[in-house]
Amino acid sequence: MKHLIVFAFLLLSNFAIGQQTLNKSITHDNLQRDYILYVPASYNANNPVPLVLCFHGYTSNATVNYQYTNFKAIADTAGFILIHPQGTLLNGNTHWNVGGWTTGSTVDDVGFTNALIDSISSTYSIDPNKIYSTGMSNGGYMSFQLACQLSNRIAAVASVTGSMTIQTFNNCNPQHPTPILQIHGTMDATVPYNGDPTWTKSIDDVIQYWVNYNNCDPNPSTINIANSNLLDNSTVDQFIYSNGDNNVNTEHFKIYGGGHDWPGVWGNLDMDASIEIWKFFLRYDINGLITNLEDHAVNEITLYPNPTSDVLNIKINSKENSHYSISDDLGRIIESGTVINSSKTIPLSSKKPGLYLLKIQNKVYRIIKT
Repeated sequence: MKHLIVFAFLLLSNFAIGQQTLNKSITHDNLQRDYILYVPASYNANNPVPLVLCFHGYTSNATVNYQYTNFKAIADTAGFILIHPQGTLLNGNTHWNVGGWTTGSTVDDVGFTNALIDSISSTYSIDPNKIYSTGMSNGGYMSFQLACQLSNRIAAVASVTGSMTIQTFNNCNPQHPTPILQIHGTMDATVPYNGDPTWTKSIDDVIQYWVNYNNCDPNPSTINIANSNLLDNSTVDQFIYSNGDNNVNTEHFKIYGGGHDWPGVWGNLDMDASIEIWKFFLRYDINGLITNLEDHAVNEITLYPNPTSDVLNIKINSKENSHYSISDDLGRIIESGTVINSSKTIPLSSKKPGLYLLKIQNKVYRIIKT
């Protein structure tokens, strides 16, 4: 018994120490550039992991973006390292230099991103073929900028409420077929869906550019996303332009009635943008479609927060019911039940602190109760 307790304690200690949220900075072009770095507890330097960059919107900041996108909860089960960079000031507002309304900026954000990837890769074991970029609004524009100007390092991008400025569009020079995911509302009053010829391309123009560049089928398949929330005044269709070079897709979640929102957090609640983005990213590396995704099956289940002192939330990217069981560190089942309609909240406040094992869909996850 003593040896089992010691083993569990060591396992718990090693697991908990690995999970880190760090505020860090590098110097680029004589500017201090800040960022938030999240390292999941599962990180092991012997195993190269994906890297996800998530850029905040205009006037926003890395901390706010880190909180509402909640990619850290997905990273806990998917095992990727997460970076939320911080933009610099332009006329008193945080921004990413992408052209359009930011043409007065002289900041080299593409160079900064390149240097940031170098810095993270020198400290952590990053898979250079699995570096992805996403972002909200100006952060979505920045992700397209990287797809155009840093594509030798970026495997795939996803934009939420962003687009391509005229400058990005006219100077786009990708180096490989690039999986693209666009999430946008038709009633977005900040980044208009139909564009503005003075500064931003329409979403249709953006989609068509990448469909053509990637050599995808011009006629998309369409999936009607279930209207699971009748109070959000919006519905979603997913358009999939498939069979591009290297088997990449160009995809679009079109939110009818949707505004300048991060779906799943506010605005449309029929989908979770963060989960859909990771589901999209995990299918690709810089060489295109990953043919064997067996090792990535864990990414379909999101557990958060972990460690936790109160409740554990389970989200499954499936509408099928799933049985689960929770065992203590001695293998005794202390709770079991069913995840219905893809999500469940399990109270853990009455459980003693320690290591627990959650079994679901024939997979086992370590849960830390603090």
